[in-house]
Amino acid sequence: MSKIKNFYRYLNTTIVMIFLCAITFLVIYPLVYTVSGALSPGRTMATLNIVPFANGITFEHYTYLFTTTPYWSWFRNTFVIAISTSAMTILVASMGAYVFSRFRFPVKKQMLMALLVLQIFPSFVGMVAIYVILLRIGGLDTLWGLVLIYVAGNVPYNVWLVKSYMDTIPRALDEAARIDGASHFRTFSTIILPVAKPIITFLAIVSFTAPWMDFIFPKLVLRSADKQTLAIGLFNFVTDRKNEFSNFTAGALLVAIPFVIFFIITQNILVTSMSGSAVKE
Repeated sequence: MSKIKNFYRYLNTTIVMIFLCAITFLVIYPLVYTVSGALSPGRTMATLNIVPFANGITFEHYTYLFTTTPYWSWFRNTFVIAISTSAMTILVASMGAYVFSRFRFPVKKQMLMALLVLQIFPSFVGMVAIYVILLRIGGLDTLWGLVLIYVAGNVPYNVWLVKSYMDTIPRALDEAARIDGASHFRTFSTIILPVAKPIITFLAIVSFTAPWMDFIFPKLVLRSADKQTLAIGLFNFVTDRKNEFSNFTAGALLVAIPFVIFFIITQNILVTSMSGSAVKE
């Protein structure tokens, strides 16, 4: 009996290991193949070997990106849009959440419900209205017009998100600050925000990553070549008329660099904040 049990245990372990190895291969292979495409000779996908790095390694695609295409201009525009969107979303959403969490006023419930209703509709439903509004205010073909769209789309849900977190922060902190003579803004900036650092960090990550590789709204708003973002610039490599897959993958790999840096920085902040800011009433 013991031999049979050992056999079934060994069989179960083998099946689980085979399953996990298969899942790992399916997850890692596309990434390795992308890296291989960025470093392999040739520009089209047809010239790539199914075995990664079988064609050799070259850096000619990065040379082409940096010397022939305005890649750094695309990168700069995208970075400015993402950073501006993240900063303005944090400012507007956190202040709005503080007002809804700490103050009472006549139409509070109706305004919160309006924010919730606005979040139900997909953003692309109002593309015609967005285009007309930007045309009227001179925001077409500008980076700030695109930032305005992203911030407006981020506010409804994020106000609810941050408000729900701020509702868990004891009001005794506000009362103690008010007794010491602090204004509402000082209470918000020096007391509430440090305690709410976990949700603010999460909000910064989400609002930064969302516009980084968005294609729809940059295509709608931006027209000039010097205003293009990474999504539009890289898409031009894989259109019906062009099939420069290797150049596309080379540029796409560089897109991940800010994400890695941002994740490394915010991961430590998020973990430390969540462990150090747990307070109870």
